[in-house]
Amino acid sequence: METMKPYWITPARILAAMLSAGLLVSTPARSDGEFPTKTPIKHIVVIFQENVSFDHYFGTYPHAQPNKDGSRFFNKPADDTPRANTLLSAGLLNHNPNGANPFRIDRSVPVTCDQDHGYSDEQFAFHDGLMDRFLAHSCKDTNIGPNSTLGYYDGNTVTALWNYAQHYAMSDNSFGTSFGPSTPGLLNLVAGTTYMGTITNGLSATGDIANGANSGAVIGDPDPAGDVCSNPKRTQITMSGENIGDRLNASGITWGAFMGGFDDCKLAHNNVSGSSAGADYIPHHAFFQYWKSTQNAHHLPPGSDAAIGKTDQANHQYDLGRFHTALANHNLPAVSFLKARAFQDGHAGYSDPLDEQTFVVGVINDVMRSPEWRETAIVIAYDDSDGWYDHVMGPIVYQSNTVDDQLLAAGSCGQPGSNDPAGGAQNGRCGYGPRLPLLVISPWAKKNYIDHQVTDQSSIIRFIEDNWGVKRIGNGSADAVAGSLNGLFDFDGGARAGRLLLDERSGVVAASDN
Repeated sequence: METMKPYWITPARILAAMLSAGLLVSTPARSDGEFPTKTPIKHIVVIFQENVSFDHYFGTYPHAQPNKDGSRFFNKPADDTPRANTLLSAGLLNHNPNGANPFRIDRSVPVTCDQDHGYSDEQFAFHDGLMDRFLAHSCKDTNIGPNSTLGYYDGNTVTALWNYAQHYAMSDNSFGTSFGPSTPGLLNLVAGTTYMGTITNGLSATGDIANGANSGAVIGDPDPAGDVCSNPKRTQITMSGENIGDRLNASGITWGAFMGGFDDCKLAHNNVSGSSAGADYIPHHAFFQYWKSTQNAHHLPPGSDAAIGKTDQANHQYDLGRFHTALANHNLPAVSFLKARAFQDGHAGYSDPLDEQTFVVGVINDVMRSPEWRETAIVIAYDDSDGWYDHVMGPIVYQSNTVDDQLLAAGSCGQPGSNDPAGGAQNGRCGYGPRLPLLVISPWAKKNYIDHQVTDQSSIIRFIEDNWGVKRIGNGSADAVAGSLNGLFDFDGGARAGRLLLDERSGVVAASDN
């Protein structure tokens, strides 16, 4: 595998990049097709990635070690970088309760084994907040060894994310709304709840629905029923209730979910190691395909490019390429959810941080080059932790006592009852779950800022609801109690309008007026 060489930035390169990117040319603000908002944000773009705990990417932030080949990609951090709650700041790099110490994974090893991130096993690792049983379910990686779940990357691998954190805002106290793998994470992102899923094809509920029931809280990765690309040999479910797409439709606000491989679910790519990552489109990662109201069962295209974001045969579900089409045509929906092609989604086992970086930077560079940038907030968030070690346990807002729970004891994540925000009626939603990265990139984001307020995945839909005046989802959705993302913004000080263009391959700064 090719070794990356240092990328030296010279004044000539910066000037050339800024000229080619249009950073030195004023662009008109977009005025057509907008909706009244509470803040200056007219467009929110949610980049929803896969399987990373906060410490796995930011465990030593902002201090990075050189790679084994001597290369460095992350420059010295800014002197005013605030203190984050990391493995380094907590003193857990050398005195760890797991019986072994966390270790840095070199940039030359981007592809690793996939950790155990099941609903039950994640809780078991947390051990009532002692956070000392992560090795019990660690995968044994060929390159990094049997204690692989304690491995972490730093800014000389996840360079782009560290650079975004240096120039915009990041949370070090944001959590999965509940424990579990990808599907619970995406359900929480778009509906604030994993309740209620119902199995439609008669296959086993064990590991997919709490208590092994035919319907209830989703705890596993079943496919969406009705999706033409779903695997008939895999448990399939449909969700009841509403999601944020339903609420946006009710208010006539444009929105879209843009997913890699949606136009051709057999298309596949290799990751940076040359290994196949499988099909680009993963049905159980498809945000809105679980609800009949927002499903595009046969993956139909929009009637026209101008229809992207509006209700037609595509039903707001699109291939990822149509996001870039809408952006180029200045027809960007008010709300966009993005899912990378599988090899670029960051999921250990088949994807990796280097392929992920190419995708994330490519999207953000394109948005920053557009006039829409001035009124846009980009949120980078994750669906689950993959089981990677993180030393922080969040508050248990949703208690549960199904046979699948393991947080406090076998069958226990507390006692659901009237004090539970869901009223105790939605058992199987133990959470908050693992701590996950969350970054906000916007002209209106605070610069080089770390927010410590408790938030969760549903905080994103709460921001959407509040910004566009959309009603809460109800039915026990976590949006009703979610912490606010407003602490990552400065809506009073005026837009900084700063762009930070990064190199897609290395993550280093290519041009900036920030």
